[in-house]
Amino acid sequence: MEATIVSDSVKHYSVLLKEIISVISPQHGGTFIDCTFGQGGYTKEILKYQNTKVIGLDRDINSEVIGKEIQEKYPNRFLFKNLRFSKLNNLKLKSENIKGIVFDLGYSFTQIKDPKKGLSFNSQGDLNMMMGLNDFSAKEVINNLEAKDLEKIFKYFGDEIEAKIISKNIVKERQSRKIDTQKLVSIIENSKRKKNYRVHSSTKTFQALRIFVNKEISELIKGLINSAKLLKKDGVLAVVTFHSLEDKIVKYFFRSLSENKSISRYEPKVQQKEILFKMNFKKPIVPSNKEVKENPPSRSAKLRYLIKYKDDYEIESDILDKFSYLIEIENLGLKL
Repeated sequence: MEATIVSDSVKHYSVLLKEIISVISPQHGGTFIDCTFGQGGYTKEILKYQNTKVIGLDRDINSEVIGKEIQEKYPNRFLFKNLRFSKLNNLKLKSENIKGIVFDLGYSFTQIKDPKKGLSFNSQGDLNMMMGLNDFSAKEVINNLEAKDLEKIFKYFGDEIEAKIISKNIVKERQSRKIDTQKLVSIIENSKRKKNYRVHSSTKTFQALRIFVNKEISELIKGLINSAKLLKKDGVLAVVTFHSLEDKIVKYFFRSLSENKSISRYEPKVQQKEILFKMNFKKPIVPSNKEVKENPPSRSAKLRYLIKYKDDYEIESDILDKFSYLIEIENLGLKL
C-alpha cells in the first residue's frame, strides 16, 4: 500500500522518502517496521544503513515477490510477513530494539492499475477492492447491503453529499441486474445533481468502498495502538496519510499521547497522566513542490510523527471511543 508511481522504466516513487528517513534516523541502527511494505521503497532505503533490521508487513500477497528479493539480498536483516498491520502485536517483538515504525496509507500505482483488484473507477468487470486477508468484496457490499447502510458508508467514509440518492439508485438498479464496476460508475454519475469536472464523480464513493471493504478505520486504530506499545525509548512512529479521515484519526491519536489535557482552575486538583510521547511539530510535513511535480498523487500526502520518551507498554488513549461511530459502520460488514 505504499504510495508509488510507476513510469515507463518501472521506477517506484516512495512518497516523502527523504523526510521519512530524516525522521526515523536509521543511521543510528536498530529494528524498523515497515507496516505498509508495498514495493519496498522505504525498506530498501533503511537497509542501506548498517546495523539496521527491517520487518516488512503487507496484507497484499503480491508484495511477497519483492519481499523475497530483498530477503535474498539481506538474509539476516530483513523479514517479510503477509499480515495486516493491526496484527502487529502477534509478532512478539518486545525483545527487539524497535526504533521506528512507518505507515504509508496510500495505494500503489500497481495496485490501482491491477484489474483483479478493481480499485479504480476505470476498471472493467466485477467489483472487488480487496487488498488481501479480507472477509468480503465490494461486489458483496453493493449487491447486498440495504440502502440505509450504503448511505452511511458513502457519507462517513467518503464524505459524499449525494450518498442517499446514490444508495437508493443502487438498490433500485440491482433488482434487475448485478452491479459491476462500470454500472456503479454510471449510477453515481446519473445520481449527481451538481457536476464537478475537476474531480471524477465516483471518487468519493469508491474511496468509501475501499475503506469499508478493507476495514481501514479499525485497522489503522489498532495498528497505531500496537505500534505505540512496541516502540522503544527514542523510537519514532511515523504515518503518511492521504485523505482527511485518516489524518483526523492520526492527528487525534498523536495529540492524545503527547498532550496533557487542560484542567480548569476551578476543578479540584487531579494528577495528570504521564506523557510518554513528544510531538516536535503539530503541523504535518507535506511534499515539496518538486516532489508534487514529479509525482502528482503525492500532493495530498501528510506526514506526522511521534517520539517515545521511555520503554513502556501501557498506552492510554480514548481513540476507540472517539471513533466508535466509524467502527460501528465498519461492523455493517457482519451482515454479509
